[in-house]
Amino acid sequence: MYEPRHTQPISRKLFVRRMLDHAIAAFVLASVSLILGMVGYEHFENLAWRDAFLNSAMLLGGMGPVDPPHSPGGKVFAGTYALFAGLVFIITAGVVVTPVLHRLLHKFHWKDDR
Repeated sequence: MYEPRHTQPISRKLFVRRMLDHAIAAFVLASVSLILGMVGYEHFENLAWRDAFLNSAMLLGGMGPVDPPHSPGGKVFAGTYALFAGLVFIITAGVVVTPVLHRLLHKFHWKDDR
């Protein structure tokens, strides 16, 4: 996916395209995760879609739920989704930052032998 160390870093235009691709991947991951959380909160806690959205978005953003769960199934779902949301938060940050770190390290290690 990325160019090897012995080749020249990609052009700025291609780098912007790479960043856009990674941003789209991060957006899709966050969107799918948000929808999964909303469906779970609607099913297990009988929350309206707005409240399910709020709880899911707050967990994905690292803040925590707004409405505490009341049913046993809702409590298990909320705990599982909280662990999942933490991983999604870390993975999404990694997906967005990786191209920048790669380009930076690539520029340090590439030798221009012109």
